[in-house]
Amino acid sequence: MYNLMTLLKNRFQRVYDRIHQAEQACNRNGQVQLLAVSKTKPASMVREAWHLGQKHFGESYLQEALGKINELNDLSDIHWHFIGPIQSNKTRDISTHFDWVHSVDRLKIAQRLNDQRPQELSPLNICLQVNISGEGTKSGISLSELPSLVQSIASLPNLKLRGLMAIPAPEADPDCQREPFRALANALHTLNDEFSLAMDTLSMGMTDDLESAIQEGSTMVRIGTALFGSRLSSQQEPQMDNNK
Repeated sequence: MYNLMTLLKNRFQRVYDRIHQAEQACNRNGQVQLLAVSKTKPASMVREAWHLGQKHFGESYLQEALGKINELNDLSDIHWHFIGPIQSNKTRDISTHFDWVHSVDRLKIAQRLNDQRPQELSPLNICLQVNISGEGTKSGISLSELPSLVQSIASLPNLKLRGLMAIPAPEADPDCQREPFRALANALHTLNDEFSLAMDTLSMGMTDDLESAIQEGSTMVRIGTALFGSRLSSQQEPQMDNNK
């Protein structure tokens, strides 16, 4: 246990340092939240990360996530984010057990999440997933389709539309990395102005491109491998997107 705790502490500190340095470089100190992507990792590892002060965790595989949520239900201030593709038959469990959903890309799913959100819970925080690079293997709505979806979802009473999420095509060059992030940030600002909204979240940036994402306005970076190590394979719910 000591070795695991020490390893996690060192990894988290390195990522916190990267975020802080990227914030400082563009005068955005304290504006970026770390979402620790814990999919395929055991609840015991999540608990250790929680003890280090990390409160927000991202999961993609529903059945695996539900087991962790149940096992860690004594941690009252933990926040669960669903970041994987959503099938209609999973919306009830997602709407009941999660605080955030980053991967909404069609009205049908949003309506089901809204209708199935328990009334005793606060509105479910929603980000719309945008296929910013137009990849055929990625989930997400196109930029051109965003306005009509935003307008429809903004009126749903049990959802709180917080912002946009994207997973751009991998790029090694920082300038190339920044282009899709800039496009997503511009889209959020345009939508806020057009519909008088107050969306405040840009869920963008992962292990290999978090600095570029922060430079372009990311408010939440989704980091898995740099924190928890290489991911285990999951046979439960295969998915195409690679939040890491």
